[in-house]
Amino acid sequence: MGTALAQDTPDPTMTARIREEGMNHSQVMDIAFHLTDVSGPRLSGSPGLKRAQDWAVDQLKTWCMVNVKREDWGKFGKGWEIQKNYVAMTVPYYHALIGIPKAWTPGTNGAIKGEVVYFKVDTITDLAKYKGKLKGKIIITDAAAPKEQNFEAPPGRFTDAQMAMFANATPAQGLAGGAPGLTGPIPGSVPAPAAGGGGRGAGGGGGGARGGRSGFGGRGVNPNTLAQFELDEGVGLILAQARGTDGTVFTTNGASHADTAHMVSPSLETSSEDYQRILRLVKAGIPVTLEADIKTEFFTKDLEGYNVVGEIPGTDPNLKDQLVMLGGHFDSWHAATGGTDNASGSAVMLEAMRILSRIGFHPRRTIRIALWSAEEEGELGSRGYVANHFGDIATMTLKPEQSKVSAYYNIDNGTGKIRGIFLQQNAAAGPIFQQWLAPFKDLGATTVTIANTASTDHAALDAIGIPGFQFIQDPMDYMARTHHSNQDTYDKINPDDMKQMATIVASFVYNTAQRDEMIPRKPLPAPRAGGGTRGAGAAARPATTTGNN
Repeated sequence: MGTALAQDTPDPTMTARIREEGMNHSQVMDIAFHLTDVSGPRLSGSPGLKRAQDWAVDQLKTWCMVNVKREDWGKFGKGWEIQKNYVAMTVPYYHALIGIPKAWTPGTNGAIKGEVVYFKVDTITDLAKYKGKLKGKIIITDAAAPKEQNFEAPPGRFTDAQMAMFANATPAQGLAGGAPGLTGPIPGSVPAPAAGGGGRGAGGGGGGARGGRSGFGGRGVNPNTLAQFELDEGVGLILAQARGTDGTVFTTNGASHADTAHMVSPSLETSSEDYQRILRLVKAGIPVTLEADIKTEFFTKDLEGYNVVGEIPGTDPNLKDQLVMLGGHFDSWHAATGGTDNASGSAVMLEAMRILSRIGFHPRRTIRIALWSAEEEGELGSRGYVANHFGDIATMTLKPEQSKVSAYYNIDNGTGKIRGIFLQQNAAAGPIFQQWLAPFKDLGATTVTIANTASTDHAALDAIGIPGFQFIQDPMDYMARTHHSNQDTYDKINPDDMKQMATIVASFVYNTAQRDEMIPRKPLPAPRAGGGTRGAGAAARPATTTGNN
């Protein structure tokens, strides 16, 4: 790694002031409350996201930030929200179901009541036997039952041994997306979902008619062909088994957000327990009837996507045009209020800005917060921002502002406290960050790793040659329980960890803004014919995942 300079020893007086404000006078949980309980789900393009964005704009102005706005990054597509959702089994007995409509699917156009039909289509010719028999029906398909008994607790905190693996990672291991030897996926990388999951696919990325679908019964049938058949036949409702157990529903999309996307049938993801009960009954020949009343609404008046930005202006005549950036994605999925994904990260970044403003800090460089939208659909908000401000990664044609960003810091790994930072293979930044973490050893943040982490918004800036960093965070139950699920609420956010994160981020931003030199840069990435934004060497997100972080 490179050599840190004497200037990189943190100012103990400023560190103490940041710690005092961040740890003893925190407003981070009040910020999180407004982003979750008050604003509601923040699916991109939805009224809930706009409510949260408008609130954030007002708060940043209250904290005396400048150039605060909702900034258009480009065309996104249709907004969507759930306005009513009721479903229950009424025959052979009454049972209320746990079910979430898939994003960007229509409602039932009023209350419906229908027989559940076992729909098994292995080849295109199998469709003929269902012709004329599905109008108003509720269809269910084969799906493997998940492993019910799980005797392994969620990871919780990283152990000392696991943190040592991060610290000892080599550049070659960094290319693989994380430190070796850790059990399960490294936080920041998104694993492919288990059978019955899915959700990005053609639908989430803005392509075909349908996103992921549990056991759609047509391995030999094109999903778009199947979707059109169901639509033409007037299917009343499609049931899909959600990933998750114990009532947890990891939600997905059932169609694209693109304004050109084809219409699909109403689609509902149910808990695996409810799904398997219905499937067992139907396959045993026992009639099952469901009633449902689902209302969703599409919003097409404004198809643009927006990020929230705001600044603390720089004061040094020679450095004020340079930038220190921090941010996280503001959007969420729709089954809950996106507490850990990513109201937690967004609230931390807003709190970091509040801390710096509250202590009366007048930075040498300008500090800019960016709260991204459409991260869940493929980091579209940060990618659009990069294209508008910094350059074209396909040709590596750079705009003047690209050279002025010292660093970008991101939070998007749930509610777990910061344990260190990923260098994204930027070895020269390592000694600097080691010094900046030193004052927070007592808070558990000590580790600098050469490893990459991918699948969130720092990757877009890294891809255009800007030093972009994501912090190492304790995993808690993020991937096991809350990530994209109906359990992702305010209640799952850890207040003490949030205070720690905001304090450390504010300190990193302070030190970056005051440093005589910019953060060292890696060599400029090669042009990428065909696009893509993930940082050099970072693991690309599997095409079938339900979204990021």
